[in-house]
Amino acid sequence: MAYRIFYDAKIPVFAGNMRCEDAPRTEIFDTEQEALQRARELIEEGDWHAVAVSDDSGELLGGIRLQLKLGFTAE
Repeated sequence: MAYRIFYDAKIPVFAGNMRCEDAPRTEIFDTEQEALQRARELIEEGDWHAVAVSDDSGELLGGIRLQLKLGFTAE
């Protein structure tokens, strides 16, 4: 199963006339562990507004679920 990471430097605005350069960046990984590691790197960099991980079925792992998977805790 492949895992995809979507990330963007700005708040995504979805409109019918979205240009290719407006689309979020995407990376594909073979394992969940690789995808989660890359998502953690992107979050720690702090340059990205939105980071999302999904599997082949399109199930998004985001928000608090993603934070828990990555090992973040409440401070």
